[in-house]
Amino acid sequence: MEEFINNISRYPRYFVSITLGVFLNAIEPLMPLLQRPATAIALVGAVVAGFAFLSFTLRAMLGLGTV
Repeated sequence: MEEFINNISRYPRYFVSITLGVFLNAIEPLMPLLQRPATAIALVGAVVAGFAFLSFTLRAMLGLGTV
């Protein structure tokens, strides 16, 4: 039983490491774009626009908008 609990306790650490790995591999190609101000502003604008689009889409799909 102790081996089972020890094995289950490893899952959160595995989840965190997989999540961080995916996040870092997605961000790494974008880092050179932050070196110049023009591309940095465009990148930040694209990220904000993406989050706004996702937020508005989910609100509309779930019916959370103000009526």
